[in-house]
Amino acid sequence: MRLSLTSDVWWKNAVIYCLDIETYADGDGDGIGDFRGAMQRIDHLDRMGVTCIWLMPFFPTPDRDDGYDITDFYSVDPRLGTLGDFAEFMRVARDRGIRVIADLVVNHTSDEHPWFREARSSRESRYRDWYIWSDRPEPDDPGGIVFPDQETSLWEYDETTDQYYFHRFYRFQPDLNTANPEVQDEIARILGFWMELGLSGFRVDAVPYLLEQVVEHDEDKLPDPHEFFNCLRAFLNRRDGSAALLGEVNLPYDDLVKYFGNDLGNEITMCFDFIGMQRMYLSLARKDARPLIDALRERPRPPKDCQWATFVRNHDELTLDKLSSSEREEVFAAFGPEEHMRLFGRGLRRRLPTMLGGDMDRIKMVYSLLFSLPGTPVLFYGEEIGMGENLELDGRQAVRTPMQWTPGRNGGFSEADPAKISGVVRGEYGPERVNVSAQHRDPDSLLAWITRLVHTYRDTPELAWGDCTVLRPTGPEPGAESVLAHRVDCGGDTIVAVHNFSDVPTEVELTLDGLDSSKVLTDLLVDGTIEISDEGRVRFKLGRYGCRWFRASTPETAPADSGDEPRAR
Repeated sequence: MRLSLTSDVWWKNAVIYCLDIETYADGDGDGIGDFRGAMQRIDHLDRMGVTCIWLMPFFPTPDRDDGYDITDFYSVDPRLGTLGDFAEFMRVARDRGIRVIADLVVNHTSDEHPWFREARSSRESRYRDWYIWSDRPEPDDPGGIVFPDQETSLWEYDETTDQYYFHRFYRFQPDLNTANPEVQDEIARILGFWMELGLSGFRVDAVPYLLEQVVEHDEDKLPDPHEFFNCLRAFLNRRDGSAALLGEVNLPYDDLVKYFGNDLGNEITMCFDFIGMQRMYLSLARKDARPLIDALRERPRPPKDCQWATFVRNHDELTLDKLSSSEREEVFAAFGPEEHMRLFGRGLRRRLPTMLGGDMDRIKMVYSLLFSLPGTPVLFYGEEIGMGENLELDGRQAVRTPMQWTPGRNGGFSEADPAKISGVVRGEYGPERVNVSAQHRDPDSLLAWITRLVHTYRDTPELAWGDCTVLRPTGPEPGAESVLAHRVDCGGDTIVAVHNFSDVPTEVELTLDGLDSSKVLTDLLVDGTIEISDEGRVRFKLGRYGCRWFRASTPETAPADSGDEPRAR
């Protein structure tokens, strides 16, 4: 591939790493993570090969929803540092060639935000129409209540003005009235402000909820949401043509592609593939690749200037809402057999290593899958070392625990009195056994494996740019249903990736159309070269939860094994 033609769309084959400043590294010893601590840990991400950091909310907040209840969109929470600390963090990241994006949470504010305080002071307030009000609660859609364990309605009564305000999320998070042109202008100012400070884009929170008609009798209908996102993307492009919007759009594929801008690709730059993620867990539960294969075949190809974002875990519950009830119960039975491991009746609040019982072969296979599937891989902090969860914490906080850097005090997260640190994981997955410093020295560690995957992925841009075809494996043994094989073709180059979802070793045979004995397949992750027959067939073995990536090339140009002498030219 000619990388010179793709540099302005860096996000197409980026490696994105999500972190929460509050739980990543404490630089001043007060027991709370901050920008000064995080910037001292950037070299860990640089060594891994991360190309983009995604910052969870770091804005001033009462912190009743882990920072998503914001009181000022133009500053930094004093607990986490200052705007000066943010600027220095950006400089250090830029020095390592790492871009930074941040959460854009503009569907609601905290009820302590000055805008809302002014809005609820009087019906004549200049900020009144910045929020959504009604004389009576509108009919609730029970399925639309995001947190059914905490809220029973989407409307909250305000005594001061004798009206109800709308909140899609918690009652202390009133929704902004994004139909109001003044609010739309303010959202653009927020983007512009942080882009001037160096951000390369934003992860847009809860995209489908950003523009929705919630007051049936309101004469002012909302604008077309796609027109809104088109304008937002255009604004972004005017400020920085390479900036990106990463959208949280958990919808069926037919509805989701509209947020790309359909064929135009002029709205959300990247959308998370929630359906593929959920089908992957169903495949893992069944040890059968077919649910994920079905998702890959159903998934539309994104527009030219857009991309899918793939992930194993994020900072919320691991939602299974797009599976059927019976499928969801299969995943619950396999990976969340106890009620306290589940959340909202639709998801899991566990991390991958604990769900897979610490089976390192299986864990490594899943991350190989993440980096080889078409799309941009997104890692959640701690995944690279196999952190577990703390189920003693409430709700989603179970997976938002302090980063584990060393086996010592507080896992190296902070030098504060341990009594000030909340949420540190204990036991088998605690920092004494799972930490960065130990794995950095261990060539067989999960950190070493993910670092290898990151670098191999970056050296294999075809995976992100090429046309993907799911292959149909055959073999002399039963069990082909456990194998996912796909090829990616781009500019005359071919990459083949194969994954075994079963704990039973198997032999696989593939037919690779367009290839013959003039080419060989060289494994990119381990040593080994396989010959291709005149008919384009190859046969090889996969171990339990085995995974292999191959590049097709002529014998003369095939990548060298680690012990190879230089090839004769």
